[in-house]
Amino acid sequence: MAKEQKTSVGIMKFITGEYLQKFGIVLALLIMCIALSIMSPYFLKVSNFVNILLQSSINAILAFGLTFVIITGGIDLSVGSVLALAGVVMGVVLQNQGNVVIAIFLGLIVGALCGFSNGVLITKLNLPPFIATLGMMSIARGLALVITKGYPISGLPPAVRFLGADKLAGIPVPVLLVIILFVISHIILSNTKIGRYDYAIGGNEEATKLSGVNVDKYKIIIYTISGLFAGIAGIVLAARVNSALAIAGMGYELDAIAASVIGGVSLMGGEGSASGTLLGAVVMGVLRNGLNLLNVSTFWQQVVIGVVVIAAVSLDQLQKKRR
Repeated sequence: MAKEQKTSVGIMKFITGEYLQKFGIVLALLIMCIALSIMSPYFLKVSNFVNILLQSSINAILAFGLTFVIITGGIDLSVGSVLALAGVVMGVVLQNQGNVVIAIFLGLIVGALCGFSNGVLITKLNLPPFIATLGMMSIARGLALVITKGYPISGLPPAVRFLGADKLAGIPVPVLLVIILFVISHIILSNTKIGRYDYAIGGNEEATKLSGVNVDKYKIIIYTISGLFAGIAGIVLAARVNSALAIAGMGYELDAIAASVIGGVSLMGGEGSASGTLLGAVVMGVLRNGLNLLNVSTFWQQVVIGVVVIAAVSLDQLQKKRR
């Protein structure tokens, strides 16, 4: 009797999506890889897998930062523009001062300050996250264009290009950075107050306030983390293309949101993980790579990505209703 009850509970968990949510993305990734390996002889080449990881690196870094924000029930539309501004600031400092450490540091500070400003606008002025970060998206992009006058800042020094083009132990540096940032994100979300309160705010903000948590403080910290990660992504991207561009990162915020959502981060808040986001970024990378190998135009690629995002959000909503 007890065995039958356990079996029925297991079946119900599967039907309601508990197991599907946990393993569905891995299954989807495997199916995609099998299908693409059949359709393209180039897909299974080692060089192509390295290319997928490199293509996914910037999106993964942005998505890690966004994961913190979306778990609170918020959103950050400014990450693509902050990415550009951080890269431009680094490039300008390198042009005028030449110190690589100072240039990278100031690029990261600018990213963090943009995130901090978002947090302050949302918590102190009570602006909706959508409006606050939409405004910051325009401000950051505008500043990047003003600073550069629309011209690229090229010829970055080898010490910077190392971050985007070199390898350590045979692994591309951007991929190593993704691994490091994944570990940091996982630790913060799983083992720190910031992570616990992140989930608590997304689950029930009012109850979290009533329990004595300084919600505004932690929201500001979380948006600052998102800005910092965008700054890191901006520096890595500039290093990869050997140029700081004011138009860099346009539309990247949508890909980062897609990676987070595909990875199981709920837009309603309270749910998500760094591991899921990493898988989501890889799925996005595999999908784009496969579409390129199949000679699908970039316009149709955007259509496919949009359909995938809608499907992921719809599945999340259906699972919530069943619970």
